Amino acid sequence: KILSFSLEVDVTDTQKARRDYSVEHEATISLTSLIIKACTKAIEQYPDINTIVDKRKIHYFDQVNVGLAVALKEGLIVPVIKNANKKSVEIISKESQELSDNGRKGQLAPDDLTNGTFTVSSLGMVDSFTPILNNGQSAILGIGRTQNKPVVVANEIVIREMIVLSLTVDHQVIDGAVAAGFFRRVQRYLEKPK
Repeated sequence: KILSFSLEVDVTDTQKARRDYSVEHEATISLTSLIIKACTKAIEQYPDINTIVDKRKIHYFDQVNVGLAVALKEGLIVPVIKNANKKSVEIISKESQELSDNGRKGQLAPDDLTNGTFTVSSLGMVDSFTPILNNGQSAILGIGRTQNKPVVVANEIVIREMIVLSLTVDHQVIDGAVAAGFFRRVQRYLEKPK
């Protein structure tokens, strides 16, 4: 019923673009926000990823409401960035930070926790993990920590900033080939951010 995939992704260029943008615009852009944006762009080509199952029916959505897993002492909460597919990376980054901060302060409104259609969970303390689907949702992406690693590029060994992403999907809703196609598209966006 559940399928899990993982990919090691080169985020060197994405991290450079993120840092340059943050300096030029005096705005903090997180890597997680860029990954969320890459996911929303990939969902345009793979809409099966952006579904929920309710009473054995599959519901498709035009809006991509991205849940962002936030760890609290009491447990995990998942506030939702509504219509993330229509927002800039800067707005996604700002809303992510506000939702996380409000969650830690116990100041989230009930509406902040509803209507998620896809979730992203970041555990920067581990290399990789298998994220668990949120109730009803068909897909979740897990983000591990970034590390500088030796990688072969054009037959040369170079140091690149790498990250492991993990994707868990409900195989009753999402075919393995669709999930793999979506995942490769996310990888492509992150490795070639321009």
